[in-house]
Amino acid sequence: MLVGMFVSVVLDPGSIDSAKALMNLLTQMGFTKVQRSCWENMKISTDDLARLKKEIDRITDYYDNIRFYQFPVNNMFVITELKEKKWRKCQFTGNPLPAPKK
Repeated sequence: MLVGMFVSVVLDPGSIDSAKALMNLLTQMGFTKVQRSCWENMKISTDDLARLKKEIDRITDYYDNIRFYQFPVNNMFVITELKEKKWRKCQFTGNPLPAPKK
């Protein structure tokens, strides 16, 4: 069973051509533009997200920066970034920080 997740994508394209290609791709993948450079999909599957990242690899170049905010991924909040044609990922658990002592 495929479970959907929330994904927000923030674009910082390096050229107008990249911007147009990325916006077309996100629209085709069911994302909605919520701000000038921010797109969201409330229930994308993990398979569709993997396909999206492969397509982004194909249409981007060294100067494009893209950041994904994903939840939940194994009960964690994940930030994935494409910068200088390299993917980086940070994962955060839902454990709260201890309250400051008074």
